[in-house]
Amino acid sequence: MYKFIADNVIAFDAEWVPDPDSGRRIYDLPASIPDAEVIERMWVEGGATPEDPRPYLKTVMCRIVSLAAVIRKKSRNGELRLKLHSLPGTGEGVMSEKEIVSRFLEGIGKSKSQIVGFNSINSDLPILLQRGLASGACAPAFCERPPKPWEGVDYFTRYSDFNIDLKDVVGGYGKATPSLHELATVLRIPGKLGTSGGDVAELWENGEIETIVEYNQYDALTTYLVWLRTVFFSGHLTEEEFQEEERALENLLSDLVVKGEGHLVAYLEKWRELRGE
Repeated sequence: MYKFIADNVIAFDAEWVPDPDSGRRIYDLPASIPDAEVIERMWVEGGATPEDPRPYLKTVMCRIVSLAAVIRKKSRNGELRLKLHSLPGTGEGVMSEKEIVSRFLEGIGKSKSQIVGFNSINSDLPILLQRGLASGACAPAFCERPPKPWEGVDYFTRYSDFNIDLKDVVGGYGKATPSLHELATVLRIPGKLGTSGGDVAELWENGEIETIVEYNQYDALTTYLVWLRTVFFSGHLTEEEFQEEERALENLLSDLVVKGEGHLVAYLEKWRELRGE
């Protein structure tokens, strides 16, 4: 399943919403048209129906508003360090798309981390590149490529060992492919907690960036825990090591709750409930 597990691993998830400025340019609409009307036109052009009024839009015409990641670092002496990181952080308000993309991709490139996502090859990574170009971001460290794929870190090769898409690893094709929520819940890992991807555009319209960031963090945590299960399944962790890794994440979340990240209580409680505790 995996050839190796790097000492630096980043399990991530991004959230995005329709970008009215891009919509104006694509459909040649005047600047005088309000954002809400532009976005409505984007939904219509994207194939909106009464049953599906907000269809999935091409990522190039959307704006990244939040990105969250679980960062796992293991030192040479075996010490494990975990961090839950998001752009913007909770309580920070809105962050520019350019800053989100630049900081995240350059952080990956400089640390040479193994990245993990769910449907990231077809969705999260393309929008990071597309919107990085659109926003004027610059990420030279992320874009570096070795002369040959096996000679170093390469994030642009679909089957690179440094670019893991869990949907490709365990998903299959067509109707057999589970959503992250379905896969996680079967594994006794929290999936969706009241908010889903389809809610993000409305939350953004209502100025609820905090709720988006919290939801984004939940998905990053879930992605990390599903990845951890696949690492155990593939034999890169013993059962004892796997349990230690799960405890490390649980301890991190408990510490963050004490520091004021109260929304993580819901995730912890759901995780314990699914485990029958």
